[in-house]
Amino acid sequence: MTWRPKLVALDIDGTLIGHDGRLPPAVHRAVRAVVDAGVPVVLSTGRGWAGTKPLAHALGLPPGQHVSSNGAVRVSYPPLEVLERVTFDPAAVVERVLVEHPEAMLAVEVIGQGFKVNRVFPEGELTGELIEVDLGELVAEPVTRVVVRDPNASEQDFIRLAHRLGMEGVTYFIGYTAWLDIAPDGVDKSYGLSSVCRDLGIDRADVLALGDGRNDIEMLTWAGRGVALGEAPEEVKRAADAVAERFADGGTAKELRRWF
Repeated sequence: MTWRPKLVALDIDGTLIGHDGRLPPAVHRAVRAVVDAGVPVVLSTGRGWAGTKPLAHALGLPPGQHVSSNGAVRVSYPPLEVLERVTFDPAAVVERVLVEHPEAMLAVEVIGQGFKVNRVFPEGELTGELIEVDLGELVAEPVTRVVVRDPNASEQDFIRLAHRLGMEGVTYFIGYTAWLDIAPDGVDKSYGLSSVCRDLGIDRADVLALGDGRNDIEMLTWAGRGVALGEAPEEVKRAADAVAERFADGGTAKELRRWF
C-alpha cells in the first residue's frame, strides 16, 4: 500500500464513542498511534463545540483544528479560537417546522456554551448548558443550526418531515432517531474539512474519514478514503469507499491500525 493518510477526520458518536458514551481503550490507542505518527486528527461532528471539547481532551489531541455543528463551526484548540462560524436566520425555518410538526422540541446552539431550547430535551441528548427560552428569543439572532426533536415520533416520521419542509437555503441531516439538524445552505462536514485542509496544505485525496451517520455522507464522499462503520444506514455505506466492521466489533480501531 503506497497511499497513507496525511489527515484523519473522525466523527464522534458511533465512531469514536459508543452510544453509551464510552470511549473504548482500543480506539483511544489507535487514535494515539495516528497522533504519534505526526498526522493531524480532526474531530468532525454534528455535536456543538461544548460537546466536542471533552473528546479532544479524552484523546489527548495536540493543538489543531476541529469541525463541529456539522461543518458550521470550525475552531482551533487549544487554546480556543473560533476560526469560522456560518449562520442563518432561523425564524422562517422554526415557523415552518412548527406548522408541520407542532410537537417539535427545538434547540439552537450557543457556541462554546450549549443550547437555547424551547422545551427540555431528553436527558443526555444535548451537551453543555441548556437554557429554556420562548420562541421569540430562540429565533432572535442568526444561528449555526436548528435542532428538531420529538421522542414520540419515529425516524421515518422525520424523514417525511424533512421532505415536507422542502425549504431552500438550508441543509438537512436526519439522525438515527426522530432528530433533524437544519444547517446553513451548502454547509456540511466536508465544507469544514475543506477549510482545514486548505489551511494545512493537505489535499482531500490524502484524507481518511470515518463516520456512521447520514450527516457523514458528504464527508465520506469528499475524502480520499471514506469509511463507513458497519452499523451505518445503507445510504451511508453506499457513499463510502469502504465499510469497516461494526463499531462494537472494533471497526474504528482496526481501520486506523491498518494505516498506523
